[in-house]
Amino acid sequence: MKHSLFRICSLPVILLTLATQLMAQETVPPYLDDNQPIETRIEDALSRMTLKEKIALIHAQSKFSTPGCPRLGIPELWLSDGPHGVRMEFVWDDWNHADWTNDSCTAYPALTCLAATFNPKLAFEYGNAIGQEARYRKKDIILGPGVNIYRTPLSGRNFEYMGEDPYLSSQMVVPYIKGMQQNGVAACMKHFALNNQEKNRDRINVEVSDRALFEIYLPAFKAGVQEGGVWAIMGSYNKYHGQYCSHNERLVNQILKKDWGFDGVMLTDWGSAHDTDEAARYGLDLEMGTWTNGLTWGISSAYDNYYLAQPFLKKIESGELPESLLDEKVRRVLRLCFRTNMNRYRPYGCKLTPEHADIARRVAEEGIVLLKNENHFFPIEKGRYQKIAVIGENAVKQLSQGGGSSELKPQREISPLEGMIEKYGREHIVFTLGYASGEPNYSNELPSGLDADSLVQEAVKVAREADVVLFFGGLNKNFQQDCEGDDRRNMDLPFGQNELIEKLIEANPNTGIILISGNAVSMPWISQIDGLMQSWYLGSQAGTATANVISGEVSPSGKLPFSIPVKLEDNSAHYFGEESYPGVNNTQYYKDDILVGYRWYDTKKIKSRFPFGYGLSYTTFQYGKASTDKKSYQPDETVKLSFTLKNSGKRAGAETVQVYMSQKKPSVLRPVKELKAFKKVCLQPGEEQVVEIEVPVASFAFYDEGIADWKLENDKYMLHVASSSRQIHSTATIEVKNK
Repeated sequence: MKHSLFRICSLPVILLTLATQLMAQETVPPYLDDNQPIETRIEDALSRMTLKEKIALIHAQSKFSTPGCPRLGIPELWLSDGPHGVRMEFVWDDWNHADWTNDSCTAYPALTCLAATFNPKLAFEYGNAIGQEARYRKKDIILGPGVNIYRTPLSGRNFEYMGEDPYLSSQMVVPYIKGMQQNGVAACMKHFALNNQEKNRDRINVEVSDRALFEIYLPAFKAGVQEGGVWAIMGSYNKYHGQYCSHNERLVNQILKKDWGFDGVMLTDWGSAHDTDEAARYGLDLEMGTWTNGLTWGISSAYDNYYLAQPFLKKIESGELPESLLDEKVRRVLRLCFRTNMNRYRPYGCKLTPEHADIARRVAEEGIVLLKNENHFFPIEKGRYQKIAVIGENAVKQLSQGGGSSELKPQREISPLEGMIEKYGREHIVFTLGYASGEPNYSNELPSGLDADSLVQEAVKVAREADVVLFFGGLNKNFQQDCEGDDRRNMDLPFGQNELIEKLIEANPNTGIILISGNAVSMPWISQIDGLMQSWYLGSQAGTATANVISGEVSPSGKLPFSIPVKLEDNSAHYFGEESYPGVNNTQYYKDDILVGYRWYDTKKIKSRFPFGYGLSYTTFQYGKASTDKKSYQPDETVKLSFTLKNSGKRAGAETVQVYMSQKKPSVLRPVKELKAFKKVCLQPGEEQVVEIEVPVASFAFYDEGIADWKLENDKYMLHVASSSRQIHSTATIEVKNK
């Protein structure tokens, strides 16, 4: 009886609740209604905002956040550095670490390593994993990935980028962006554009031909916008044609937003805005970190005085600038909010999972490049040697630290020495430092405090008594090495490493070298060793991945994403003198034009130490003859290229097959060859596979400055199947005929 009475008495309450809910639904403003189209929500929110609220939305309130619009419930936007992982937390208004205990992350290999995998599927997993950790850390924008072109081996931030080839960068950045953004976290592709050096980065003016701009320096950005659907882009510090890139009329308004249709947010690098009128008129949407060098200093609490803050407000109020300029910026920031922190359906994220560690390890393993392996120096299987000498600071240095804004605070970083001990047993490994650098610093080189001669003497003694020597050297992320803010001084190994290597080889000829860097280095000792690996800043799983490759549990499959020159003067940027690099009177002319990287070496017939796309394996591969589905094509068609690939060795392995294009009789200068496709193929010993690769005919076009557009000529084209830019195995010739 009581139960029935309760049901009757509860009925009015239930009806009242339902009525209240219906009324509430009817009064939800459109901008808060997830069922409304985003553009409708944007216009509704914009119509409700005051002028001051709109101004507040487009500039920072702290080092890494913007204020949102509290009255309307529009949240703050939180940004974090980290193309390779989510950076540690900072205090509100300066560059000091906040020293939280819960802001550690998985450190992923640097983007040079990701590019060296030539594996777009892995790039998607990489981006997704960082997106998951960023989402868990309540970040809305991750300031990465970087896609600037490797033009000189001295550039301090090359390790953050994806190499010298625009096609490779394009193919790797798109899945990275998609992986990250499926978590409701915006990727922020950077640095737009022409940030190809760190020396004088905030003053240098770049003069470059339109052809080089569109063929070499912009394709990865365009792919990120049109194929990746990136939600944010960061401007660079430098100038282009005399105007700063973060508010550059041609780059931002014309190319990025009008021609490419970018609908996201264009934001500054920290300190890259310089003028209110230009920022207002030429496409800058969000101003972060003005009056700072982005590394070590800044003016305190200056946010209301930013170029797009009170100065912009006053110019609107006085009629000097129209409010419509502000409204367009606010629309873009609101669109970003609705995609990220106002998207109620985005996942919650996670961090430091076993899956994240696995991804970091696999990227590291696939990215390590075997450069030399005479007399089967590698792999060093367990039991082959009783005493393995591990020598070199980079075997123990925490390389996720330093480098500038890419610094990370991993929960754990397994060093190469730890990985080797875990793999071979402590009783078989003896370690000594050999050389030493100081702590990471962003403004000068710090001494290590250790006696260099004593370190060398001990290293020689250890080498002499070992069965095999593995030297772990290269660069690190200290000032004027692989570090933001300045470039390297030369191509030599720092801290006396070249001299140390010579002494180690003399003490024990059975010496192999593992270089860890994001840049090419000189190798005066190369003819004296049998084994050489190019490794990278590998992050949390560095030691495990390195030991797996050295021991042979994993066969190396990485390919160089940049060419390694014999000497610095052979590089295209340096060949033409100071006007080409680093510039004279703060202006730099890209005299190498479209001939960057392997395009330069191949066309000018200059021998590189190791060519782009090069990398050995512990097995061997046999290429069959290439053929196409037909011989003649229209511009809108796709060439279907096929050939056989056989693992002719005794180990499982992966080979990255590369397809380069050459034109028979071009009307303009064209490189000897250009990368147009690649595919990573995994094969068991003795396995043979028919490899099929599709190449769009439209990709054969060049940028014609006479018509300011792409041009595809009727001609014969050669498609070269290769294992590097210098190692062609088969060629198929086709003809292109315009209708």
